[in-house]
Amino acid sequence: MSDQPIIPNPHPLLQDYVRYETRRQFFKRGASLLGTAALAMMAPRWLMAGENKAKAAKDMARALGAVPVHFPAKAKQVIYLHMVGGPPQMDLFDYKPGLAEHFDKNLPDSVRMGQRITTMTSGQSRFPVAPTMFKFQQAGQSGRWISELLPHTARVVDELAVIKSVQTNAINHDPACTFVTTGSEVPGKPSLGSWLSYGLGSDSNNLPAFVVLTPRWSSKQAAQALFARMWSSGFLPSRFTGVALRSVGDPVLYIENPQGVDAVSRRAMLDSLNELNQLTRQKFADPETTTRIAQYEMAFRMQSSVPDLVDLSGETQETLDLYGSDVQRPGSFAASALLARRMVERGVRVVQILHRGWDQHGSLPSEIRHQCSDVDQPAAALLQDLKRRGLLDSTLVVWGGEFGRTVYSQGTLTPVNYGRDHHPRNFCMWMAGGGIRGGTVFGATDDFSYNIVENPCHVNDLNATIMHCLGIDHTRFSYRYQGLDQRLTGVEEQRVVSEILA
Repeated sequence: MSDQPIIPNPHPLLQDYVRYETRRQFFKRGASLLGTAALAMMAPRWLMAGENKAKAAKDMARALGAVPVHFPAKAKQVIYLHMVGGPPQMDLFDYKPGLAEHFDKNLPDSVRMGQRITTMTSGQSRFPVAPTMFKFQQAGQSGRWISELLPHTARVVDELAVIKSVQTNAINHDPACTFVTTGSEVPGKPSLGSWLSYGLGSDSNNLPAFVVLTPRWSSKQAAQALFARMWSSGFLPSRFTGVALRSVGDPVLYIENPQGVDAVSRRAMLDSLNELNQLTRQKFADPETTTRIAQYEMAFRMQSSVPDLVDLSGETQETLDLYGSDVQRPGSFAASALLARRMVERGVRVVQILHRGWDQHGSLPSEIRHQCSDVDQPAAALLQDLKRRGLLDSTLVVWGGEFGRTVYSQGTLTPVNYGRDHHPRNFCMWMAGGGIRGGTVFGATDDFSYNIVENPCHVNDLNATIMHCLGIDHTRFSYRYQGLDQRLTGVEEQRVVSEILA
């Protein structure tokens, strides 16, 4: 029996894993591991034979983030624009002109059907229908209806596939945000960006594979907190956690040299630290040690790559004007959108932008104007900018929140003011770019934008579709953890929304 790996020149992490799983260590732990099933799960690849050897090789490579795509990919990278708080679908994309005649009438019981609602409105004596006060118009060659709140988005509507029938399991923000970003309401699961960077790796040596931006918002409404679990690697190796760039001050903490330390001294310090980590790696064969070494080295390289990334002085005035006047205000959504384009140009695999302030339980007509003003022009500009640079065909752009809003008003309803509660049963998202057929609409809701009547799209259907665009079959993309083959899309049957694919 050979002790040589079956793959020549294995990845350093693979070497660590192999050493960690020597036969000696396996049997040392064997008191708690029973039978051949445990052997099949824990033994190194060269202890396997035949079909088991091939399967073990695949599993090992997958565990180290080297998963080959299952079929030709249309997209190479993803920019995910997450509107945290829940944008109201009937005020933006789900045009319901017939609601005007139902103003201030109670939502029919036949529509709500006893479905659960939050404690914020469950005590209301009535549920008055609040039609949108905003006008809609048809836009583009596709003639899609879109709100006056999104005039710039209307100009690129033919690039969009609007999904009007997205649904989620969660009714409150924290679990809903966790669900849409990780595929589960239970904290501790890897985020979508982590799954993708784990599976596809990075095309950049000087920037992380997965970067997160959290821009400021203009609404006067307070916003719920963001949690690192939304970009965490969960049970995947920690090197797949998203790196959050700060909107003010140093973009990334602790990568700049301390006062009195120059680049030469920093390099010497890192070299010494790496020697110590290498000794630890050789002694314990813990793959996380290799991750730590790689992170230190990445931080050193980011000392030059990050300042270059955030320096917009090389952008033309035409490009800056395209994104709007806020683009030169650090920490704005416009600046974040432009940075997202600059990142995918430099090989970053996943960029996630989380824009807060969309939780409008009251004063929605005024507050939503601020939010749409923040994101409308920059999101449209991002698509235009990517397209003119030849990047849109290889970049998948996703826009949406964690759930929708109710058609009935929360609190007092007037002709010029209303609020909306959380609504998980249906909401709108759009996708554009790599792998997506623009100018399409998928799904439909009833006359009250309350229930789906055609082509429901679960959050995990959406995630399956995202992975499909990147060449990944979600049913074959898993990670063994706690004895189970874990998937982003869970164990229930999900579908790729093929109707919107190019």
